[in-house]
Amino acid sequence: MEPSGSSEVTGADAAGPDPQLAVTMGFTGFGKKARTFDLEAMFEQTRRTAVERSRKTLEAREKEEEMNREKELRKQIEDVEPTPSSSSAIREQSKSSSRDTSSSDSEDSSDSSDDELIGPPLPPKTVGESVNTVDEDILGPLPAPLGEEGDEDDDDDIQDEGEEENPVQRIPDSHEITLKHGTKTVSALGLDPSGARLVTGGYDYDVKFWDFAGMDASFKAFRSLQPCECHQIKSLQYSNTGDMILVVSGSSQAKVIDRDGFEVMECIKGDQYIVDMANTKGHTAMLHTGSWHPKIKGEFMTCSNDATVRLWEVENPKKQKSVFKPRTMQGKKVIPTTCTYSRDGNLVAAACQNGSIQIWDRNLTVHPKFHYKQAHDPGTDTSCVAFSYDGNVLASRGGDDTLKLWDVRQFNKPLFSASGLPTLFPMTDCCFSPDDKLIVTGTSVQRGCGNGKLVFFERRTFQRVYEIDITDASVVRCLWHPKLNQIMVGTGNGLAKVYYDPNKSQRGAKLCVVKTQRKAKQAETLTQDYIITPHALPMFREPRQRSTRKQLEKDRLDPLKSHKPEPPVAGPGRGGRVGTHGGTLSSYIVKNIALDKTDDSNPREAILRHAKAAEDNPYWVSPAYSKTQPKTMFAQVESDDEESKNEPEWKKRKI
Repeated sequence: MEPSGSSEVTGADAAGPDPQLAVTMGFTGFGKKARTFDLEAMFEQTRRTAVERSRKTLEAREKEEEMNREKELRKQIEDVEPTPSSSSAIREQSKSSSRDTSSSDSEDSSDSSDDELIGPPLPPKTVGESVNTVDEDILGPLPAPLGEEGDEDDDDDIQDEGEEENPVQRIPDSHEITLKHGTKTVSALGLDPSGARLVTGGYDYDVKFWDFAGMDASFKAFRSLQPCECHQIKSLQYSNTGDMILVVSGSSQAKVIDRDGFEVMECIKGDQYIVDMANTKGHTAMLHTGSWHPKIKGEFMTCSNDATVRLWEVENPKKQKSVFKPRTMQGKKVIPTTCTYSRDGNLVAAACQNGSIQIWDRNLTVHPKFHYKQAHDPGTDTSCVAFSYDGNVLASRGGDDTLKLWDVRQFNKPLFSASGLPTLFPMTDCCFSPDDKLIVTGTSVQRGCGNGKLVFFERRTFQRVYEIDITDASVVRCLWHPKLNQIMVGTGNGLAKVYYDPNKSQRGAKLCVVKTQRKAKQAETLTQDYIITPHALPMFREPRQRSTRKQLEKDRLDPLKSHKPEPPVAGPGRGGRVGTHGGTLSSYIVKNIALDKTDDSNPREAILRHAKAAEDNPYWVSPAYSKTQPKTMFAQVESDDEESKNEPEWKKRKI
């Protein structure tokens, strides 16, 4: 078969390439005609080859089916002794069927060149059935005959349709494990995108890390820490890359920690004396919740009692990226109680204390794009808002014991509303199932007044289709991981429960359940620890004295060892030692000050008793002026006073 695009070669082309030209260009292949291909002809040839193979496969399958039918007829004839008329009828029937088959084969071979059939083959023929001739060739793979694989496929399709009609069958609640966080409420749950690690936080200020692959059947956390000191943990969430965790507590500063619990950044605290909250660098009041951006790495959002919603970047902890300020219809401040991103990250939704739900465009912070002012009862804390996976529906869990569903495209009234769902915590969750057909939330109970439940609503009709009794405490947090297909629940009595199904769930809790709990080694419990000191070794040990009497005699000769101990000091103290009146120098000084040390002697006599010695042996003043001092002359004064007679002579002298 020649390609249709080929052309005749004439002239110099027929004679081949010019040898002189080849020598000039330096290689012999120069000047040859390029080979051309006709793609249409090649496709046509390939198609005919496939048609021929399909026809041969169909013929072989039909012959095999005919042989099987003949074998079945022979078995029936052997089992039941037929009458001559019936046996002849069966023979005629088999002959007619073989004749019809041969005629159809001949017709196939004769008509195959005219038309070609593309599509599935005709169903196989049964005994006694009129055989339709196949006029066209068949292209493509042949399906299995009815009764073999087709029936199984039909059964699977029917089963899938049943599951689609009833999404309750997809809830993984056949098995559960319990993780003991503590004794107080588990108020925060976070699971990384891969589903390998779970992090829990509670009212006891602790954050605990659980590794499903590393845990055994004892279900113990591998790390526990208090990242925010004495503040209750409000929210925990892994980033979309799984390498960071956003920690929101009762303080005004959110923190970001890594997978191992080490701090990455801490948001700055704003100035609480500035009136306009947009001019501060951070939050000035208690936080409520936070959320990571689903697409942009390192961006997250927090809302606070300072009536703002702020966007942050991990690289810039010293100032927020942008500020959203919720307002009432009159323009007054209102506190947001929860916030979240849409699935594509373009919208920011917040629920406020006045019962309103406000949605902003992420790039426009001035005016909300959607504002519904009476979504829930005013004065109640809406604890959660969550977007569906398709991004068109918003679910809100109100403090007025309701769960409502909203269409973001027509945000003028709720699509559905369910009541009778009591909540006692400001962080009660609601979430969507991975297939977007169910909505899950938890209920709260007073202590000793029943069990907390996990309630499932169908999204299409919003009927209460299923519920699970969790424990005798409130259900605060719930999380349905799309990859693991497992449900995590945080309760009011310090438990974190994981619900899974061995057939429908993946990894997660299934990894640690199969591991047996490690037993303590007996050798470790029976042996005692020895304290080894350098001088206890034989190399450094001092020789032991055989006789204690000789050692005592040596000690008696030693002045240090035989020194008599100092007796206790009695009195004010002596020899630099402080007496028993006090152990400090200040007490000793105070006591001495308080003592009465008055001297009744005459100070004049005490001074003059050294006068004669100074006159006889001058030492200080007189020798200094011995050469320059003139000779003293004293006037003699007589007195009749007897006392003056008795006085010494130097007292009578006057200069």
